[in-house]
Amino acid sequence: MDNLRFEIESAIGRAFGSGVSAVPELEVPPDIKFGDFAISCFSLAKKLGKNPMQVAQALTESLNSDVSGVLVRATAVGPYVNLALADRALFESAFSSAHPEAVGVRGQVMVEYLSPNTNKPLHLGHVRNGCLGAATSNLLEHSGFRVIRAELINDRGIHIMKSLLAWQKFGNGETPQSTGEKGDHFVGRYYVRYSQEEAKDPSLKGQAQDLLRRWEGGDAEIVALWKRMNQWVYGGFEETCRRFGFGFDKVDLESDTYRLGKSIVEDGLKRGVFVRADDGSICFPLSADEFGTNEDGSPKRLTLLRSDGTSVYVTQDLGTADLRFRTHGLDRLIHVVGSEQVYHFRTLKAVLKALGRGDWADAIHHLSYGMVLLPDGKMKSREGKVVDADDLLDGMSDMAAQAIAEKHGSDSLEAEEIRRRAEVIGLGSIKFHLLKCGATQEIRFNPKESLSFDGMTGPYCQYAYARIASILARARAESLDWGQADPGLLGKNSEERLLAQNLLLFNRKAFEAAESLNPAVFLAHVYDLAKAFNQFYHRHQVLGSGDDRELTKARLAMLSAVQEALKSGLGLLGIGVLETM
Repeated sequence: MDNLRFEIESAIGRAFGSGVSAVPELEVPPDIKFGDFAISCFSLAKKLGKNPMQVAQALTESLNSDVSGVLVRATAVGPYVNLALADRALFESAFSSAHPEAVGVRGQVMVEYLSPNTNKPLHLGHVRNGCLGAATSNLLEHSGFRVIRAELINDRGIHIMKSLLAWQKFGNGETPQSTGEKGDHFVGRYYVRYSQEEAKDPSLKGQAQDLLRRWEGGDAEIVALWKRMNQWVYGGFEETCRRFGFGFDKVDLESDTYRLGKSIVEDGLKRGVFVRADDGSICFPLSADEFGTNEDGSPKRLTLLRSDGTSVYVTQDLGTADLRFRTHGLDRLIHVVGSEQVYHFRTLKAVLKALGRGDWADAIHHLSYGMVLLPDGKMKSREGKVVDADDLLDGMSDMAAQAIAEKHGSDSLEAEEIRRRAEVIGLGSIKFHLLKCGATQEIRFNPKESLSFDGMTGPYCQYAYARIASILARARAESLDWGQADPGLLGKNSEERLLAQNLLLFNRKAFEAAESLNPAVFLAHVYDLAKAFNQFYHRHQVLGSGDDRELTKARLAMLSAVQEALKSGLGLLGIGVLETM
């Protein structure tokens, strides 16, 4: 809509003087009958020091005084100016919006997401993390950023030693191969077993801590067993990530980066940034202004190395952040981590600034997200009360497969084809359901609701795509060619104009979602586009309607643009499409 923006800019110059260069952002009227787009005059009025309604009236008169082939009519409504566009200009722009021009490189961003522990399989909480991280990465890339998708695997620490200790004591030499279990499920079973056994024998806690000391000391036996058990888990992670479409450009291991963090802490101690406590641990005094004080009024301290010399989470995050900024020349580092870690990232940035790394500490952003709740509350890995990611996708695919078989008949489709379609639909329903809420909101996952073909769901949008694919396939069978269709024939009804409006907003909504790191903004627009298509489809026939052939071609061209936008939009959200559902 560059031509429209030029007309608005020219009208502002005519109405208020050539020195006024601000062009208000186009908005969407509450109803398409008011116009295709609207201009809010509040910001312009503030710059001019005038009443917004007077500015709207003057701008309307200026726009109507020199109407071109783009704008048909401007109407002032209070502090807004509604704009009615010429049919040809509106739909030509809408069609071309399905092929966005490349955006210049705007910087280098690393998005770290998923970041699992090697003591348990991925669960529903990890799936929300992965969906959010992958969609955010895609939208940033679409908006012109170079994106490095990164994963930090938490492969060391006391929690890893707990599953290791449980296997040592109760495993009797069994392996994933001997039990037929997926490797991450196998190790996760022993993490749960540890928790059960520690409740009966509290001394296990000290034994696990001893294993951690031996591991950090390089004990050959413990390191070898640790590597073996981690390899079992990695194989399971790879299989799950492949099914969910989570991929990474860079994978860091905490077992590597924590050593960097320890050296940073030791250097900070020498420089007086950190202090050694009475018990021998190394701590960072937290600012009372920023973090408050303890109940007795004493300053709070952040432990960086325990008294036995072992490190904590913040230690390895210091090393990881330092390594990433030095190695990759990042403009921004985004951590997709649950909301319970807000305090952790606040303290991490405070430590980095105290160390003299403030120039990039502020470039670290914590993309916080809320918990995913089950019908009976919060997931607890140590108690085994989780929705396993593999089981979740299997279950959703089974439900989708049943629906497909009921629709087509069990004999009309091969079982393999039913399973292929069901996986795409099941995965789309999960991702859409987990992304449609703002990141900070808690989600109560509802499998049945997420698989519905009605309402704001993934299958609803996938079905809109498939329905268009069916129409276009029939048109090709009838030898209809819409490549040279006349867009000026469209726009005689509100349903077509609403589709054009949604197509024109596609990239703007993608940019808004990228800027706010909130894929839900874009997901809502993809849904609005699918809904606008269904409104058009139920009120207007495309093929076999008796309308003239040229109008049919124009409508086919419009649907082709909608189909492409739906595929692109769902793809940015990590959701696949099917030509036939």
